[in-house]
Amino acid sequence: MNKQTLEFWFEFASSYSYLSVMRIEPLARAAGVTLQWRPFLLGPVFLSLGWNDSPFNIYPPKGRYMWRDLARLAQRYGLPLQVPSRFPRNGLLAARVALAGTDEAWMADFCRAVMRANFAEDRDIAEVEVIRSILAALGLPAEAILARAESPENKLALRQQTEKAGEIGLFGAPSFVTPDGELFWGNDRLEDALEWVKTRATAA
Repeated sequence: MNKQTLEFWFEFASSYSYLSVMRIEPLARAAGVTLQWRPFLLGPVFLSLGWNDSPFNIYPPKGRYMWRDLARLAQRYGLPLQVPSRFPRNGLLAARVALAGTDEAWMADFCRAVMRANFAEDRDIAEVEVIRSILAALGLPAEAILARAESPENKLALRQQTEKAGEIGLFGAPSFVTPDGELFWGNDRLEDALEWVKTRATAA
């Protein structure tokens, strides 16, 4: 990783990842920081911590607070928000597509579109038809991309990326990892992570 790069770890089912996915590109551009998008799955991470569901579901007061907090933040950022009728949704297919497109110009647009579908339009991103329609709306060859996403190699790559998330100590999303190994967790630490990278790159 070069000195002005930030790893952005996110999950399509994660409410606070929604805010960061929608905000991060212009902020990174302004800071002169290159992003490395790292889609992963929170489910295996939570299981390793002894949770079989989102902590926002396991602890109802925490969940109620989160949705109210999300509404306040979405209003501040000018982002639409509709509480999903099912939470958390299964982001497996979306993550596979995003990983398959890691080096493609459309990847960030796809991620934003999936987040809007989940958290602003209450569409079920676990459904292949929803993901297909998002790809088509972006003018992309949906069938070819879906085939690549569902290839054994790409499935394995997502598993390995999720395992790496646990190995480097991630316990939630969004998370941001700097070139010198600093971990910042949560949408409210996005600006701090970018400033950390920018400041140290300038000093170097």
